[in-house]
Amino acid sequence: MSTPVAFEANAPSGIAGQGPPPSLERAYLELLHPPSGGLGRPGTRYDTIGFQFNPNELSFTKAARWRRSPQRNTRKSGVPQFQGPEPCKLTLEMFFDAGDTMDDKVVKAVEKLFTCVVPTDRTLANAQSCPPWVVLRWGLLNGFTAFVRDVSARFTLFTPGGLPIRAVCSVTMEEVAGAQPKQNPTSGGLGAFDVHVVVAGESLATVAYRAYGDPALWRAVAEANDIDDPLRLRPGTRLLLPAIEELTGGR
Repeated sequence: MSTPVAFEANAPSGIAGQGPPPSLERAYLELLHPPSGGLGRPGTRYDTIGFQFNPNELSFTKAARWRRSPQRNTRKSGVPQFQGPEPCKLTLEMFFDAGDTMDDKVVKAVEKLFTCVVPTDRTLANAQSCPPWVVLRWGLLNGFTAFVRDVSARFTLFTPGGLPIRAVCSVTMEEVAGAQPKQNPTSGGLGAFDVHVVVAGESLATVAYRAYGDPALWRAVAEANDIDDPLRLRPGTRLLLPAIEELTGGR
């Protein structure tokens, strides 16, 4: 038999004695103009897509490229050779509902999501044909810069006239490594080779192993990102991963 939980008479709303509940922060997608030529820092924000309801889960996928050459005089594959990291992918769901207003706001939200998978008008005018860069803004997740790889929309409720008023959208975003501008060689700055967004359970050692095949390079990664306390690496942290030659001095 479960024991009832006793609450203090004068305790604020939320868990007794723990203070008021945290304020609700709405997640949104920030749409940015892609940089000129497709590389470098993104341009200015030109639109946003708000979450009507914050996501219940975020699914991150990270993989690496490996090459395995067949061994001579055998039918077995050789030892896998690390070829570099694949961009991180983020999959999430966005839920839209207009049951209270019975208007076309759901249709408009889905149409705006669909525009994220095609080139922006500005890049088409400049013959660059680049999609917008998208940043998920929510809590600690403020550094995942990506482009929308695909959108799948499922309409689940309609008005008597056939207007969709409820939709569930599955959105897959792929991280933009975006080569950052090289700094002056005399300044000692590192040029970015890749960008990685930390997920729960990762450490600098695991990031270094997946990126370079050597967990011992975690110190160099920490120095490249000005991290003083590697034990406080938080999910959502955006790490610059320089080329391994820059970390090892070409050794």
